[in-house]
Amino acid sequence: MKRELMGLIVKRDDGSEIINYNNEAFPSYINDGWIRPHVTWERVPHFHEDVEILSVKSGRMAYSVNGNIIELNAGDTIFVNANQIHYSIAVDEEVAKYVIFVINPSILKTSVAVEMQAVMPILSNPNLSYIRFCGETENKKAIYEIMQTLPDVRQDAFQVNKRFFSIWEIIMRQGESYGLFGNDIDVDIHMQSFKKMMYFIQKEYQNKVTLEMIAASGGVSKSLCNKLFKKYVAVSPINYLLEIRIKKVTEYLRNTSYSLSEIAELCGFNGASYMAEMFKKSTGVCPLNYRIKNKGIIGQ
Repeated sequence: MKRELMGLIVKRDDGSEIINYNNEAFPSYINDGWIRPHVTWERVPHFHEDVEILSVKSGRMAYSVNGNIIELNAGDTIFVNANQIHYSIAVDEEVAKYVIFVINPSILKTSVAVEMQAVMPILSNPNLSYIRFCGETENKKAIYEIMQTLPDVRQDAFQVNKRFFSIWEIIMRQGESYGLFGNDIDVDIHMQSFKKMMYFIQKEYQNKVTLEMIAASGGVSKSLCNKLFKKYVAVSPINYLLEIRIKKVTEYLRNTSYSLSEIAELCGFNGASYMAEMFKKSTGVCPLNYRIKNKGIIGQ
């Protein structure tokens, strides 16, 4: 694990996240995490080829998966399938604590038979973007209890693998009970366009960016561009651009000694005053106070 990347979401050229695995030789990330409003890993839409499972230990939080907001309370678990657009959300000022498990499903593919029988029906299923285990949901307790054991074995590839197979079996059972493995296909034909536009903003946020440029990057009209951003991240394209810039400002405030003018230029703002105004509107505090309170904080 690269400690300097904790709390940050680093992306490849295609916009997918590069997971900061606990061990570079084994594609798994396990952490006792926490979330509160305005930390750098909150409300950052991303996707990856790994699957993600999170169990809430205390407090309340939420996840957005392809534009659907899923509320989670203590004892709840969410499974997010590979390549889904998702992000975590702090729902109040109280800190929520959780165990997060991000792992590449390739380790399940011990044979072609296993891959075809148990892996691909989930990974390639357009009807299965996430499963929430909450309330009286069958298998809620079983998956939660396994998740709580993971932090203690995060460096033991065999034990992590063993638990992942058990979790996957639970996910399969739950999916079957929900009737998610039928023949009805509901493919979202616009997801790739949105991913391209999301990546364009991530790559060009330091420069002048217009709605026309964002729409063109995804090969869609301005009207459809607005609709897709509203669907997947619940904000307009320009507000999403502003959110990315604010996130970058928080990273510089936490991890560098750059002046506000230098940070404004690096993050695409037209001056330090405008940046400070937008930052306070978004976070509730001015940049200098944020730097004092949050310098060096890591998590997730």
